[in-house]
Amino acid sequence: MMAAFHQQLKHYREQKNMSQEELAFKARLGRQTIEKYEAGEKIPDTQTILKLSTVLDVPASELISKEELARKQS
Repeated sequence: MMAAFHQQLKHYREQKNMSQEELAFKARLGRQTIEKYEAGEKIPDTQTILKLSTVLDVPASELISKEELARKQS
């Protein structure tokens, strides 16, 4: 089973040696928003997931599992 979005986001951010602030800036989001995503308090919308995947240079499918996407859409 794939890791949850918040774990994947943190993993790839750290792999790129990026701070939450840097990721937020590059994705044009607030640092607190990134913090909430990584804490698992919030799951971003599809457009934001695509933005984050672009900034982190990973496929969106690496960030979010099909199960999470299905839960988000229901």
